[in-house]
Amino acid sequence: MSKEIKISVSEKRCKQCGICAALCPKHVLDQEVGCVPVAARLEDCIGCRLCEMRCPDFAIEVEVK
Repeated sequence: MSKEIKISVSEKRCKQCGICAALCPKHVLDQEVGCVPVAARLEDCIGCRLCEMRCPDFAIEVEVK
Protein backbone atom coordinates (compact mmCIF):
# COMPACT_ATOMS: atom_id res chain seq x y z
CA MET A 1 0.00 0.00 0.00
CA SER A 2 1.53 3.31 -1.07
CA LYS A 3 1.36 6.55 0.84
CA GLU A 4 -0.63 9.49 -0.45
CA ILE A 5 1.60 12.56 -0.17
CA LYS A 6 0.82 16.22 -0.82
CA ILE A 7 3.39 19.03 -0.72
CA SER A 8 2.18 22.63 -0.42
CA VAL A 9 4.34 25.75 -0.60
CA SER A 10 3.06 29.11 0.63
CA GLU A 11 4.00 31.75 -1.92
CA LYS A 12 3.50 34.46 0.73
CA ARG A 13 5.96 32.92 3.20
CA CYS A 14 8.55 31.41 0.86
CA LYS A 15 11.62 33.58 0.25
CA GLN A 16 13.05 31.19 -2.40
CA CYS A 17 16.11 30.28 -0.30
CA GLY A 18 16.38 26.78 -1.80
CA ILE A 19 16.98 24.96 1.48
CA CYS A 20 14.07 22.57 0.96
CA ALA A 21 15.16 21.58 -2.54
CA ALA A 22 18.80 21.20 -1.49
CA LEU A 23 18.03 18.97 1.50
CA CYS A 24 15.50 16.65 -0.16
CA PRO A 25 17.11 13.17 -0.22
CA LYS A 26 15.04 12.12 -3.25
CA HIS A 27 15.36 15.41 -5.22
CA VAL A 28 11.58 15.79 -5.38
CA LEU A 29 11.61 19.60 -5.45
CA ASP A 30 12.70 21.79 -8.34
CA GLN A 31 13.26 25.51 -8.03
CA GLU A 32 14.06 28.18 -10.58
CA VAL A 33 15.70 31.44 -9.51
CA GLY A 34 13.08 33.86 -8.21
CA CYS A 35 10.35 31.21 -7.99
CA VAL A 36 8.93 29.08 -5.21
CA PRO A 37 9.88 25.39 -5.31
CA VAL A 38 7.55 22.87 -6.96
CA ALA A 39 7.15 19.15 -6.37
CA ALA A 40 8.35 18.01 -9.79
CA ARG A 41 8.75 14.33 -8.83
CA LEU A 42 6.08 13.79 -6.17
CA GLU A 43 6.02 10.05 -6.91
CA ASP A 44 9.60 9.85 -5.55
CA CYS A 45 8.71 11.52 -2.22
CA ILE A 46 9.18 9.25 0.80
CA GLY A 47 7.37 11.57 3.21
CA CYS A 48 10.38 12.25 5.42
CA ARG A 49 9.30 15.90 5.90
CA LEU A 50 12.92 17.10 5.94
CA CYS A 51 11.96 19.99 3.66
CA GLU A 52 9.17 20.99 6.05
CA MET A 53 11.34 20.72 9.17
CA ARG A 54 14.23 22.77 7.75
CA CYS A 55 12.25 25.58 6.12
CA PRO A 56 13.19 28.72 8.09
CA ASP A 57 9.93 30.44 7.10
CA PHE A 58 7.47 27.58 7.70
CA ALA A 59 6.46 27.92 4.05
CA ILE A 60 6.27 24.25 3.12
CA GLU A 61 3.84 21.64 4.36
CA VAL A 62 3.93 17.90 3.71
CA GLU A 63 0.81 15.83 4.24
CA VAL A 64 1.20 12.05 4.39
CA LYS A 65 -1.90 9.86 4.46
